[in-house]
Amino acid sequence: MMSDARIIEQRTVAADEAGMRLDRWFKLHFPGLGFGALQKLLRTGQVRIDGGRVKADARVEPGQVVRVPPLGIAGADTRPLTVNTMRDRTDFDALSAMIIHEDDKVLVLNKPHGIAVQGGSGINRHIDGMLESFRNKKGEKPRLVHRIDRDTSGVLVVARTRAAAVHLTKAFRERTTEKIYWALVKGNPRIKDGRISTYLKREATDEGDKMRVARHGEDGAEHALTFIRPVMPAGTAAHWVELKPETGRMHQLRVHCWHVGHPIVGDPKYPVEDHNWVMPGGIQNKLHLHARRIIVPHPSGGMLDVTAPLPPHMRQTWNLFGWDEADGEG
Repeated sequence: MMSDARIIEQRTVAADEAGMRLDRWFKLHFPGLGFGALQKLLRTGQVRIDGGRVKADARVEPGQVVRVPPLGIAGADTRPLTVNTMRDRTDFDALSAMIIHEDDKVLVLNKPHGIAVQGGSGINRHIDGMLESFRNKKGEKPRLVHRIDRDTSGVLVVARTRAAAVHLTKAFRERTTEKIYWALVKGNPRIKDGRISTYLKREATDEGDKMRVARHGEDGAEHALTFIRPVMPAGTAAHWVELKPETGRMHQLRVHCWHVGHPIVGDPKYPVEDHNWVMPGGIQNKLHLHARRIIVPHPSGGMLDVTAPLPPHMRQTWNLFGWDEADGEG
């Protein structure tokens, strides 16, 4: 809704804005209004909630009515940001091609190999930045609720609203989600009970942060649990495995596979160290780890269950070995 600087508006707080600070509510609806200008309006009583004076840190609740004065007097550009003015067409088109599920609360992307989820040293393009192109008419940007590694492909869940982000973040934190990964690993795993349980600790190295297996009780060490299920062998050289992380430690699946002697093919951080092992011909030297499927409580109720097709380099490998994706469902 376009704000007319000549009139007083009465705006009703939406359900998905429950608990939002008033200054953030204004930033969402009127991104061109500076904080100083808002403070002046609050001090002079021109902004009110349900007729009463308020401060910037007041929390809004659904159904409350916010009095918005003629903002033009503050000298600010209060035109709402729109998708068309914010959108970078290249990012929008790239993200649109990744979407494998979409509704009014949630986006699910099939993230390609090689694209980071968030920014960092030397990273100029990432999913979080690309989501700027998906701001809605209120200027609200979709929110990340979990992460996968830059070189891992597959399912990435994004919340479209603040309320959905709160719901989904809680689900990931409380582990009410189920995540299933596919990987190609060296050799043929023979893991007792299909269970890998260790303590992991983050360490800085010349190659960036890595995880190492640590002792129980070691400072900074956290428990990590992964379930592994062999799916299909490629002779004795490699194996297609299904991995289910029960915890969410950095690089958990990669370091766990390396720890038990079956590193993931193409992993530059936790590589195959057996000089007698030769990568089968025709396989690209890229990380063969894919977030295949996720099952997560949907903010509107019920369960969201989404599966992501393999990335091109893994599909090439699967075709080379004559494997069908349907063989991994079980």
